[in-house]
Amino acid sequence: MIEYIAEDGEQLAIILRSNYVKDGIEFFTPDSYSQQLGYMNRPAGYAIPPHVHNLARREVLYTSEVLFIKSGKVRVDFYSQGKTYLESRILYPNDVILLASGGHGFEMLEQSEIIEVKQGPYAGEHDKTRFASADPSDILLKDNE
Repeated sequence: MIEYIAEDGEQLAIILRSNYVKDGIEFFTPDSYSQQLGYMNRPAGYAIPPHVHNLARREVLYTSEVLFIKSGKVRVDFYSQGKTYLESRILYPNDVILLASGGHGFEMLEQSEIIEVKQGPYAGEHDKTRFASADPSDILLKDNE
């Protein structure tokens, strides 16, 4: 299953659930994203020819990130770019999420291992603006669609 989280037509995140299965290759992000999220399911014996990636100048203005939930249970809270709380989802082992825009926060509902991939180098506190979390009474947990 694939879930798209959006607000006012702006893509905030893409969740690739662990149960997603499709033959071949599929990319879920438009070419305009600075990070691409794709899925491959190939049969035994299928070969991808050896290759190198060419030098290509790219300008990255916004940091996006991809999280792989290795273990545990994580609640992700989505916020608008204006820091308004929108909704929440639960991530489970082997789920993958691309955080494309807007704000986000996390609560570990169980001991969790997460692998993060994003553009570098990390700019420390210059990389993000922190703000207050939504009040726990305001949490709107959406079902995994």
